[in-house]
Amino acid sequence: MASETRKVVVHLRATGDAPILKQAKFKIAGADKFVKVIDFLCRQLHRDTLFVYINSAFSPNPDELVTDLYNALVQVCLLTSVYVQQNFGFDGKLVVNYACSMAWG
Repeated sequence: MASETRKVVVHLRATGDAPILKQAKFKIAGADKFVKVIDFLCRQLHRDTLFVYINSAFSPNPDELVTDLYNALVQVCLLTSVYVQQNFGFDGKLVVNYACSMAWG
């Protein structure tokens, strides 16, 4: 229940030639799927498709929960199955980079 009511601050950052939003930060329920962020961006920018990345590092699955991306558990070594807590939240925010064309591979 705590993760359902917890809000996550999302900081949207334009990359490349993508237009900058007037309001770059907003709160979203942690239980919401990341596709809600993608849909919001597409509506705001009047685009059908966008490239979206977390902390300039990876493009998440749209079905991922926002709170899971904020507090991601990342597998470090496939051979030893070692897991570490990788917090993609930065300064209390989940940084989401967006671009009109592919920015990172």
